[in-house]
Amino acid sequence: MLSSSFPWLTTAGLVPLVGALVVWLLPAPTRRLARPVALAVSVLTLLVVVGMALSFDVAQAGTHQFTETYSWIPQLGVSYALGVDGIGLTMVALAAVLTPVVVLASWHDAGVDPSRVRTFFALVLVLETLLIGVFAARDLFLFYVLFEVMLIPMYFLIGSFGGPQRRYAAVKFLLYSLLGGLVMLVAVIALYVQGPGGPEGFLLDNLVGLELSETAGRLMFLGFFVAFAIKAPMWPVHTWLPDAAGQAPPGAAVLMVSVMDKVGTFGMITLGLPLFPEASRWAAPAIAVLAVISILYGALLAIGQTDAMRFIAYTSVSHFGFIVLGIFAMTSPGQNGAVLYMVNHGFTTGAMFLVVGMLIARRGSARITDYGGAQRVTPLLAGTFLVAGLSSLALPGLSSFVSEFLVLVGTYARYPWAAVLGAVGVILAAVYILLMYQRMFTGQVPEPVKALPDMRAREAWAVAPLIAVIIALGVYPKPVLDVLEPAVQRTMEEVGATDPQPAVSGAATAEGADQ
Repeated sequence: MLSSSFPWLTTAGLVPLVGALVVWLLPAPTRRLARPVALAVSVLTLLVVVGMALSFDVAQAGTHQFTETYSWIPQLGVSYALGVDGIGLTMVALAAVLTPVVVLASWHDAGVDPSRVRTFFALVLVLETLLIGVFAARDLFLFYVLFEVMLIPMYFLIGSFGGPQRRYAAVKFLLYSLLGGLVMLVAVIALYVQGPGGPEGFLLDNLVGLELSETAGRLMFLGFFVAFAIKAPMWPVHTWLPDAAGQAPPGAAVLMVSVMDKVGTFGMITLGLPLFPEASRWAAPAIAVLAVISILYGALLAIGQTDAMRFIAYTSVSHFGFIVLGIFAMTSPGQNGAVLYMVNHGFTTGAMFLVVGMLIARRGSARITDYGGAQRVTPLLAGTFLVAGLSSLALPGLSSFVSEFLVLVGTYARYPWAAVLGAVGVILAAVYILLMYQRMFTGQVPEPVKALPDMRAREAWAVAPLIAVIIALGVYPKPVLDVLEPAVQRTMEEVGATDPQPAVSGAATAEGADQ
């Protein structure tokens, strides 16, 4: 096995980038190989990430490992700096696992035109490179550049390969994201001015712990938070997501909601809190209110949806509310649960998007009512959706249960009212998932549905890993939590937060003293 000094992160990012170039430059007679080449490259990337994970020292998961630091633009203080702690490693692994799944599931999403096929899969591989980079960046300028550049391949995936309103959805997605990025850029520049400067002035290790005035720290925190809240997406800056997810190809929707949007919550816990500890504590109660609104608002709108893709988008608004609530509860259980939720939501929502995409490809419609009784015709597709849906509503034994439970327990210790309202969101999740399943898969079978084929072998290979992970993390989440917990504890220390002590009555205290 290669040592930890091997440039794992650069290699993991470089493999799909080179693969994208190979796919794009395939000569005309061999362009039909774009799909298998893209799949092989994504699997190779996954193997590199697996090798990196095996070399990761779990006992030191609170520190950044596999670090690489090279001067990039010394005149501006910019470095090419990479490294991952337990949180970063899990996010890189999430991107590496879902990309080959998306490639396999999207085999025919780009049609039969060889040029379109090669463009589609090259964009997917470029996006994977950028996602790995943004989760590993340890230079603030580098993070910002990747944060913005990753919009480009997703914009073209939506605008070129999406539904009938794809251009509107792609432009809306881009404008919202660019607006958030520009607000963050102002904060990035202000933070650099306040920092030590020099050829490594943007290194996060040099910026964490800066002495900032109260006003400056809070304004800069808000600049970062706005960008991350749009990306997350949180109410009230979420409105781009239903349009983008509703019009995107299913594979692109998986990468967007299951991985790309996690950059928002990843940024909150790994940048927002450590860089601006006082401002984070100051803003936490207000952010908890926004998170609770996101939970309830997303759940209520999901109940009323008639479009299956938009339905999943609104469930994600609700789930991201839970993640943000856990982060800003600033307790160990809450933050552990939030980061685990980021992983679990990626697999659960990814499976739901893929199954719905398979049904839309067969029926030609995203309307939920067009599929009544589909479980009689497509039992494998219906069963897969049911397992993912039950995980989405946090059924015990499936992955989301543990993470949602930790978020609510951690939140209750700090904000009991938010935990109680969040529990209402759990009830609403059961309502929207079961109603969705009832409308789409039970009842009389419409005539056009009777001829739909069930899940094919290629499709089964694509979703089987997701279902396996959903069950495995529901039964035994300890390995992932062991990797996350040291990083969470480090964040808690950097932000100056401690877990609230349980209240003890005076009588109980006196009794304990007598004993």
